[in-house]
Amino acid sequence: MATATVAGVLTVQGLEDTSGQGGDPVDAKAEPVETDVHRAALKRSGDGRSASLGQRKTDPFSMLGVTWTDPDTKVEGTIEVRTRAAASGAWTPWVPVDTEAESRNESGQRAGLRGASEPRWVGASDGVEVRVAAADSARAGLPEGLRLDMIDPGEGAGDRASVNTAGGPVEDKTAGSQAAGAGSSADRVAAGVSASDGHNEDTSRADGDTVTTALTAMEPAAFSVVGKAEEQVSTESPSTPVAEPSTPAVPSEATPSTLEPTPAQSSPSAPAPGTSEPGSSSPSPSSDPSSAPTSSPTSPVSPSQTASPTPSVPSSPGTPTSSGPTTPPAPSSTAPKPPITSRVGWQADESLSNEGPEYNPDVKAVFVHHTAQTSNYSCVDSAKIMRGLHTYHVQSEGWKDLGYNFVVDKCGTVFEGRKGGTDLPVLGAHTYGFNRESAGIAVIGSYDTAAAPSAALTSVARVAAWKLGQYQADPNGTVKLKAGANGGNFTGVQFTSGSLYTFDRISGHRDGFNTICPGGQLYGQLPTIRGYAGGTVGGLAIKSVAGAGKSGSTYYAKDAVTVAWTATTPSAFVKGYELLVDGRAVATASGTASSAKATLPVGTRKIQVRATHISGRTTVTSAASVTVEKTVPTFSTKPKLALRGGTVNTAAVPVTLSWKAADTAALKEVRLTAPTAKTYGPTTTSASHTAKSGSATTWAMTAHDQAGNTASASASGTPVILQETSAKKTGAWSTKSSSSYLGGKSSSSSAKNASLTWTFTGRSASLVVSRAATSGQMDVFVDGRLAKTVDLKSSTTKYRDAIWTQSWSSSTKHTVKIVVKGTSGRPAITTDGLVYLK
Repeated sequence: MATATVAGVLTVQGLEDTSGQGGDPVDAKAEPVETDVHRAALKRSGDGRSASLGQRKTDPFSMLGVTWTDPDTKVEGTIEVRTRAAASGAWTPWVPVDTEAESRNESGQRAGLRGASEPRWVGASDGVEVRVAAADSARAGLPEGLRLDMIDPGEGAGDRASVNTAGGPVEDKTAGSQAAGAGSSADRVAAGVSASDGHNEDTSRADGDTVTTALTAMEPAAFSVVGKAEEQVSTESPSTPVAEPSTPAVPSEATPSTLEPTPAQSSPSAPAPGTSEPGSSSPSPSSDPSSAPTSSPTSPVSPSQTASPTPSVPSSPGTPTSSGPTTPPAPSSTAPKPPITSRVGWQADESLSNEGPEYNPDVKAVFVHHTAQTSNYSCVDSAKIMRGLHTYHVQSEGWKDLGYNFVVDKCGTVFEGRKGGTDLPVLGAHTYGFNRESAGIAVIGSYDTAAAPSAALTSVARVAAWKLGQYQADPNGTVKLKAGANGGNFTGVQFTSGSLYTFDRISGHRDGFNTICPGGQLYGQLPTIRGYAGGTVGGLAIKSVAGAGKSGSTYYAKDAVTVAWTATTPSAFVKGYELLVDGRAVATASGTASSAKATLPVGTRKIQVRATHISGRTTVTSAASVTVEKTVPTFSTKPKLALRGGTVNTAAVPVTLSWKAADTAALKEVRLTAPTAKTYGPTTTSASHTAKSGSATTWAMTAHDQAGNTASASASGTPVILQETSAKKTGAWSTKSSSSYLGGKSSSSSAKNASLTWTFTGRSASLVVSRAATSGQMDVFVDGRLAKTVDLKSSTTKYRDAIWTQSWSSSTKHTVKIVVKGTSGRPAITTDGLVYLK
């Protein structure tokens, strides 16, 4: 019994960096970038239903938002802004600022919180105008203490490098530096009050085209500026914020007054009694009805230039180390870790967030968000946007740190959000009531009417797969989460604190809170994200089988084939591919490969491709049938030449090339390789050509079957033109001269029974005549027998027309005689000679 052997060879088309590390040195060299906050009070109308800030010049800023004194209130109405581009001086149209941000904090949890709008990225600007209007349904009007916060994110050495998703600055793994440098993401939760966030994103239009407005009556820049700790106004300390005074930090007069920064306290303030985050003894969901961070930091954490994924959190000076929060282990994951730009990479100013991180027991679910209210940004500014979000969350809203665990830009770059270790279950501030058991990933941009780019979806899915994989959670599955606070979601589902509710492992912010976040379009893309993160490899199909021909549904090959495939799932989620022959793997390929090679034994084989997702799930293509055979085709009829009808020239005599090829399996084509190149289908058996008279020509042909086996054959011939002057004449004939005739002359006769006879040795012959409407008829005799009566009449005048042809199986001696018929009314015929093929 014969044994079939299959040899496989891998063909790799690109390799994926699965190290999770990039090669950019900025992570190791980048210094923190100081950001500035410029503030201006809004003038509130007497009835409290509107507020504004007149058009004015400002210090440079790129992000803005509106805050107010009471974090438990909202702006029930609209906030709109116009900004002036620093580069061109052009003013934008009015654009909305989302008022839906949730800044609630559970009572007594944290001092210094402010209610706030969403921050909006506006790009480099140096002028602003604001108008706020309460909705008709808002009974209480606008909240007190309305203030515009304008953030200058500064310029960092790593800003441009941050857009490199494959090799840009990624998380630094220097041990022992995490507390200052690594973190997670957050939405709209007060510093340390992670469950208090009901963050949601843009409900309105994106930035429009700029319009130019005359800068008349521009007011001077006169805003409170917050920079480093020593520059901050007393209302907000760089550490734990203290309670806001009853009057706004910036007066609410109609015209701005210059506010001199007051020195900050020389040392960070500890939370006031009753304002510390509750539940510090345990991170369990039941200890915190809001799912907010519930343990007070033991001490400020000094800034660090590097971020470690597995930090140890130092205790406060003079406080036993044992009082600090316990750092959980960093479990391995079933999915590879994606490249992540660390806080050092986006040059976070860690002096703004000097409280230590807090940890959840695990990550049961991931909530997806959108942020920054506009998708009209350049990815080269993503690091600036990160610094702007960080500053706004901490200095404007009073949170302990950036709320999201991770942030992804539209180009797919992943940024570390809240510090504490990207590979740890850091307690974030992003989904009110459900922060205790989840992680938050925000996509920079507004995705209510526009879909998120595929690069962003891929990165969100990679992070989600990695984080959920650390806790053996299926990204395509569901989980019951315990509500940490009373509330409701976008569809009207009401949550009761302490009760369990079912969520997709990858959910949208709106699933856990009453918000449009992450926008209708991005929310509709969550199934794609889930499929990427935890499904099978989608769209897997065999694309081609190189080295084989296809007839019908069957491929034919001689031996070696290269099988190419396609898949819609990004390669980052593909663990690898296998080429199967009759169900057995004969070649393996990486997740970035798109083809593999194998040598097959003779016979009919079943070819498949199997893809393994990072989740471990496999997908197998439908089988392709490949018949391996090595029998060459045959020419059952060898190629041969014959003269044909048509216009004759000395350089182009009309000929017909005929043949017949066959194959035991599947004939693919027959190729003419000389004297010219042509390819004919498997059922074609003849073709019209021309050949030069007086020259021997070889016509070479090759038959190809679908497997690639070939057979060759050829024919040769020489067309010869015999002028009418070389014929034996009887009767009256006249000579005509014209360049239209072969050789410049022809013979014509109207005499009945006048004849011309040619004798030659050949295998094909044709008579060449001139034709017109008055042309008559002639009888053609071959080797003494009447072959045909030919009528030369034609509605159009024709010269050198091969009107009659005859061929023989071999080249022998023949005579061809033409006899004038003497047709009534048109007796004349004109002949231009005879052509034969030898």
